[in-house]
Amino acid sequence: MKKFWRYLGLSFVSTFLTATPGLAADRISFYYPPFGEFSLSVDSLEVFAKEGKIDEDFSFYASRATPEQLAQLRNLLQQRFNVSPTVVSQVTYSPIGEEVIQRLGELLLTESRQNGFYAIRAALIVAAADRDGLTVVNLLRRFPSKTIRLNYSEGLRIVDNLSQLIEKKDEVVAFLQQQATVAAANSKIDFSQQPDLRSPGKFSWQKKSFELNDFSRNRRLPVDIYLPQGNSQAEVKPPYPLIVISHGLASDRTTFAYLAQHLTSYGFAVAVLEHPGSNAERIQLYFAGLAGPPEPAEFINRPLDIKFLLNELERLEKSDPTLQGKLNFQQIGAIGQSFGGYTVLTLAGAAINFNQLYQDCNRNNSFFNVSLLLQCQAAELSPRDYQLKDDRIKVVMAINPIDSTVLGEGGISQIKIPVMLVAGSQDIFAPPVSEQILPFTWLTDSNKYLALIENGTHFSAIAEPTPENSVLPVPPALLGPNPTPVYSYLNALSVAFLSTHLLNRPEYRSYLQPSYATFISKEPLNLSLLQSLTPEQFNQIWSGAIPQSFRPSNPQLTTPQGQERNIPGNKQ
Repeated sequence: MKKFWRYLGLSFVSTFLTATPGLAADRISFYYPPFGEFSLSVDSLEVFAKEGKIDEDFSFYASRATPEQLAQLRNLLQQRFNVSPTVVSQVTYSPIGEEVIQRLGELLLTESRQNGFYAIRAALIVAAADRDGLTVVNLLRRFPSKTIRLNYSEGLRIVDNLSQLIEKKDEVVAFLQQQATVAAANSKIDFSQQPDLRSPGKFSWQKKSFELNDFSRNRRLPVDIYLPQGNSQAEVKPPYPLIVISHGLASDRTTFAYLAQHLTSYGFAVAVLEHPGSNAERIQLYFAGLAGPPEPAEFINRPLDIKFLLNELERLEKSDPTLQGKLNFQQIGAIGQSFGGYTVLTLAGAAINFNQLYQDCNRNNSFFNVSLLLQCQAAELSPRDYQLKDDRIKVVMAINPIDSTVLGEGGISQIKIPVMLVAGSQDIFAPPVSEQILPFTWLTDSNKYLALIENGTHFSAIAEPTPENSVLPVPPALLGPNPTPVYSYLNALSVAFLSTHLLNRPEYRSYLQPSYATFISKEPLNLSLLQSLTPEQFNQIWSGAIPQSFRPSNPQLTTPQGQERNIPGNKQ
């Protein structure tokens, strides 16, 4: 009986916390064999949300939850999502939105025990149109079924799988941090006496904005290019090495302006473009009902955007006085975040892996790896070699990239140039184990680096949104800690990485050691840097064959901070 109550509390509260929208109309009901039917009234939840009171109906369940879990539940019930019914309609009728709701509908059933897909979608839209807005309680009231039935066995399976994946993720992160700590302890470099790469360099900068039109693909590309100015005494002389930055989904060219300006201060010319099929403007139009969702062709168009940009810069450099003699096309690097991370990896030589897409793109996988909802759109493309590699690009830095399925081992292993991958341990949109740590083992070039940011999220590296590019209604809890330390990490590591491997300046190599990451690390966003991890080592970690001392002392089994799908070839 004790085990029953433990599972009841775990599954009920965890399901609340992980499956946000819609839990009932008048009552929530679920069947737990062999003990029978259990239920809870929506009125009880509403009173708890508004007043913090636990009535007799809710006390049965509340007594089996911790105070922290109850506080989390109340915050969730009170959370108002400021989205219009048009936005909700656009998202829920999109392929990705329908996939999410269909999967959620397997957990939240109608009174007749049917998949709750249509009921959930209707409730979301109606609640968003209501004057009280889209809240969980309001969503429950708008659910078009008197009782919503919780698929208890499915919920328990999801909670159990998530718990295992979170525990495994914590073990992997702890092991990598331990490895980096051991390596850092052997360093004798006093970085306090070395130039601080987190601080701006010796150059000032000038920004030039213009627009390119690729008429063959009907693509209009806004571009900002940052050029070093002054300082005739600096070691870097024109023409300057060129860095291209590719933004993520629903972002724009201002997202990494801080990084562009920092690199320019060290003598790099930096071109930051916008991808019109997946930038903030396109998503705003989509949410307003004036455009469709991003198309699968965006997986092809994004790398082609950068190829076109480089071609046009080569042309403009011959005729534009502000660019003449300023750009070195023999020294080009690329940096990208999220969807932009995928973009730069393809330019580095990773081909779209259609076999992996067909293998991985099923509903069970996408539930545990949110990035597959986007990656699997590429499965709709015609399977062929799109020749996205650009030999002009000599190094790439991919921040929170999505790549495990759309590129897979077959694609990533084709990259033969230096690569730095950046991962956040609490990234639920591009889970670190499946999207960065495992792909790191697939890289075959010896000049590879994995920067792991503890407590980093998918949003830790990007600048705070402006009113113009604040498109996605992201709850504050998902943004993570103050990202300022992460900006300094990326500023320093990008200068060190690009100077070492693009400019062939060996004096910067010491900054690419684990000890430097330890030196600049700031809690709670602790930074670790690794240079090696073999597939065999990863498999040992993932299967649990690592020393007990490397395992986290108190892994969080019930709070889904990061979610990974099953790693191919490893049983859960």
